[in-house]
Amino acid sequence: MNALISVSDKTGIAELARALHELGVRLISTGGTARLLADQGLPVTEVAEVTGFPEMLDGRVKTLHPKIHGGLLARRDHPDHMAALHRHAIGTIDLLVVNLYPFENTVARPGCTLEEAIENIDIGGPAMVRSGAKNWKDVAVLTDASQYAPVVAELKASGQLSQKTKFALAVAAFNRISNYDAAISDYLSALQEDGSRSPFPAQANGRFVKLQDLRYGENPHQQAAFYRDLHPAPGSLASAQQLQGKELSYNNIADADAAWECVKGFDTPACVIVKHANPCGVAVGKDPLEAYSKAFQTDPTSAFGGIIAFNRPLDGAGAQAVSKQFVEVLMAPDFAPEALQVFAGKANVRLLKIALPPGGERPWDQGQNLMDIKRVGSGLLMQTADNHVLSLSDLKCVTKKTPTSDELEDLLFAWKVAKFVKSNAIVFCKGGMTMGVGAGQMSRLDSARIASIKAQHAKLSLQGTAVASDAFFPFRDGLDVVVDAGATCVIQPGGSMRDQEVIDAANERGVAMVFSGVRHFRH
Repeated sequence: MNALISVSDKTGIAELARALHELGVRLISTGGTARLLADQGLPVTEVAEVTGFPEMLDGRVKTLHPKIHGGLLARRDHPDHMAALHRHAIGTIDLLVVNLYPFENTVARPGCTLEEAIENIDIGGPAMVRSGAKNWKDVAVLTDASQYAPVVAELKASGQLSQKTKFALAVAAFNRISNYDAAISDYLSALQEDGSRSPFPAQANGRFVKLQDLRYGENPHQQAAFYRDLHPAPGSLASAQQLQGKELSYNNIADADAAWECVKGFDTPACVIVKHANPCGVAVGKDPLEAYSKAFQTDPTSAFGGIIAFNRPLDGAGAQAVSKQFVEVLMAPDFAPEALQVFAGKANVRLLKIALPPGGERPWDQGQNLMDIKRVGSGLLMQTADNHVLSLSDLKCVTKKTPTSDELEDLLFAWKVAKFVKSNAIVFCKGGMTMGVGAGQMSRLDSARIASIKAQHAKLSLQGTAVASDAFFPFRDGLDVVVDAGATCVIQPGGSMRDQEVIDAANERGVAMVFSGVRHFRH
């Protein structure tokens, strides 16, 4: 058996080569890899000896030769192919180990130039991988260090690799080439004349890895699967570990994402309950139990069969409280042994353990997406993700009355929640909990009325509440509804042609109003 090894990342390569040598495999290699293996005392034949040509053009041409590709592409069960190899003194290559120039890492570095990017576009590596993977029945292609140990183990156990293993390696190889080519296309087609990169390349190349097939889609007659980014952000839903429960459904995942994205934005212990993609209860407290108890009060009816997320490990007391209601999915950074015991008898409850993101200035350090994508007929809508975080210094008070410190705290809390409520959104809050949520109405006025009605049904008083509106009030009537319900302060983006009319109404009603300057439509 002949193995050709040509790698940029040499992690684990010496150990692999030694294991192959001990199995009687002949080692062929290129430049730096060949020197590394020779330094390890391993017998290795350089590619230049095989081809009869030295490496050329600063290493751009090494393996682009019939004696390499002939050895990879020849079908062993095809007499004419084997006769051609014999006629031209070409040996077969049975195992190919290749990883590519680090294009993705290169262009991710700040200040990367076009010249640096171009020089890190691998040509010979992808060509060999394609040739070997095409001929997968006869050639095993390794493109990642994680494959080395299983391949060696199988060779030691049976002396050869199964067709199943070689096909799986070929699929992984073509996937790697596809992702590599997509990264090059994304980079080059995003370049601007001034050397900057647009967030919207001329060609969008989505790269996602399937995590699991789902029982069905949004409805039972639809098929579905769950995919993650090629490199998922830490602390994102795609990194969740399911500890128990039934398989996740399409709707479970969509709602779980809404709950997790909302709850991880709070610095203090928080609980978010989501139903049909909307938060129906959000609260903070001294611990998970208090946060949950307050969140549940907002809308106990909608909380039935909901998705619940905590941003702190769930302890036994919190688990006991949650277990009294019907819950589909329960998420937390961790679960105490007592909490796991509480749900051990509820086999259908899905428990998801998700580590909080490490934090940092960049969105992906906070477990956030950089882009939002929505499928439309024969196309995509792409936008930068709504990762805006509002601070007190961003607020502009536009009324005669100014909010108290407690009211400012409630306004910021309400604003955080409103960001995750479907538009049109109106959210009443007080004391670190939602008191009424109006979501997804065609009229902002109706959202305000619904939020008030839901508070009444939950027997919650809206007196002294703070209200957040995800977009401006186009008329004073929406403001009048929330003030009539008991609100004493309001946060909204501003920007309406009738802003002054709404400000005058707030002054007339004696409430404080601040402008955020930012809208949070969520469709």
